[in-house]
Amino acid sequence: MDEKTPHLHLTFVPLTKDNRLCAKEIIGNRANLTKWQDDFHAYMVEKYPDLERGESASKTGRKHIPTRLFKQAVSLSKQARAIEAALDGINPLNAGKKKEEALSMLKKWFPQMENFSGQLKKYKVTINDLLEENKKLEARAKASEQGKMKDRMERATLESELHNLRNFVDRIPPEVLAQVKRQQRHTVKER
Repeated sequence: MDEKTPHLHLTFVPLTKDNRLCAKEIIGNRANLTKWQDDFHAYMVEKYPDLERGESASKTGRKHIPTRLFKQAVSLSKQARAIEAALDGINPLNAGKKKEEALSMLKKWFPQMENFSGQLKKYKVTINDLLEENKKLEARAKASEQGKMKDRMERATLESELHNLRNFVDRIPPEVLAQVKRQQRHTVKER
């Protein structure tokens, strides 16, 4: 639950029967790993039917965005906030010193930002696909939440109606209820 899309990381140590560390012997090749993941998902779906599995990059043709780019984006954002703070802190008494500080930070930041922008271009299609997928997932989540709210409202309405009907039945005099029950039994016997 540490990202927008809930996901699972399964970690294990591939020990052989003679206690050697050997992933190749336990899992084999990439195709076997994929089969193992498919089998694990099939097993989990039996217990948790709503569990979904993402599509592999080989099926979607999507490139994975390297973690280093995410870290670089975080670093650049942090630097940008520091530059902004330095610029906001400029006043007539410290203009020279603060201006030099901001310029120094900008000189370091711009080349890094240009490099980062260039690297991102390689992943533009992937990023756009992910953004579009996120929009669809957010819409599905919103619709699901609205559906849950509708269900709660319907349940509350039904419970209210049931309560009202019980109150109504409780107000019917016992002799009238007894007469209705006798008539029902008589009608059932005639059929």
